[in-house]
Amino acid sequence: MTVHAAVHATVRPPATAPEAPAPPLRGLRVLDLATLFAGPLAATMLGDFGADVVKVEHPRKPDPSRGHGPAKDGIGLWWKVLGRNKRTITLDLSSPGGRDTLLALAADADVIVENFRPGTLERWGLGWEELSTVNPRLVLARVTGFGQFGPYAHRPGFGTLAEAMSGFAAITGEPDGPPTLPPFGLADSIAALATAYAVMTALTARTTTGRGQVVDMAIIEPMLAVIGPHPLWYDQLGYVQPRTGNRSRNNAPRNTYRTADGSWVAVSTSAQSIAERVLRLVGRPELIDEPWFANGAGRAANADVLDEAVGSWIARRTRDEAMAAFEKAEAAIAPVYDIRDVVDDPQYRALGTVTEVEDPELGPIKMQNVLFRLSETPGGIRWPGRPHGADTTAVLSELGLTPAEIDRLRDQGAV
Repeated sequence: MTVHAAVHATVRPPATAPEAPAPPLRGLRVLDLATLFAGPLAATMLGDFGADVVKVEHPRKPDPSRGHGPAKDGIGLWWKVLGRNKRTITLDLSSPGGRDTLLALAADADVIVENFRPGTLERWGLGWEELSTVNPRLVLARVTGFGQFGPYAHRPGFGTLAEAMSGFAAITGEPDGPPTLPPFGLADSIAALATAYAVMTALTARTTTGRGQVVDMAIIEPMLAVIGPHPLWYDQLGYVQPRTGNRSRNNAPRNTYRTADGSWVAVSTSAQSIAERVLRLVGRPELIDEPWFANGAGRAANADVLDEAVGSWIARRTRDEAMAAFEKAEAAIAPVYDIRDVVDDPQYRALGTVTEVEDPELGPIKMQNVLFRLSETPGGIRWPGRPHGADTTAVLSELGLTPAEIDRLRDQGAV
């Protein structure tokens, strides 16, 4: 059977033992063509709740996340998380054989996630016109730095640029320090959440219209959405928020404070009642009677006084002593954790936030669990990230290709 003759063949997920109850996205088929990191993470989130995700990588250029960050025994660890619940195949989409195979897969898919620069898929004959022709019900999620149009659309785009251009870096850091970028993929992760939400929105719309559509996700936009009402403040007041370190312009005390045993804790007093409890706890109830204490803005304007009161009290106590006193007073406090604290914390353990997964290459490994809990149809991690191209033969066989046809594609360099 040729690829064209197999266009309407069914791509089935790997055989597994019956699950009760079935995950909510079982039966949803997703092709993940994206790399580093927003697009692939969005596909991971869909896979975590049962979607059959097929990760498509170039035969000779694996997803860079396989080599990103620390590795063990030459095996990239980041990929184990990002690639979980995905079957992996190789296709050179720029080759005729790779193009035809992708169209065959798309004919039976529900979602494609891609993050090539605008125009790349079109150049390969895999644009929306071709994809929607073979499958009018397809949802195509296009995740790029700047979107599909506009003066910056063809620029290379990464999360770091979104963190800079959204205003996030400008308000992050100490007042006398430089704009500060996060030491992890914040913008990519937020864009991944937004993309997964957008995909599910488009799929819901499909139940009414019967047709798929294009999701145009620019990484700069979700990052701007989460920093708050800054555009409105600027529009109505001309207000541009400065860097304030750990402090807030909206309330105080709000900061991190060092304890007597060298640990750190974070205190928040967004509610007036909490602020009053904190000041009574630290032995400074007279500050509550100050006129400026009656609202968050007034307290923020007097943050030096409040930080001294709270910080000096905490500095005389160990972390456990400070935590216990704040909890008894029903005031908001949290320890500043590193990852060692996270994996040992009883609340995270109770929630199952970090879970252990069996990996054929590394044995038992720990990673974050699925993002949320559903009471009736929970998600789960069926397997961690698999080797490059591990499922190519199985997936193409499900399309109806014979071993000889798959070998021919390999000889052509298409897979």
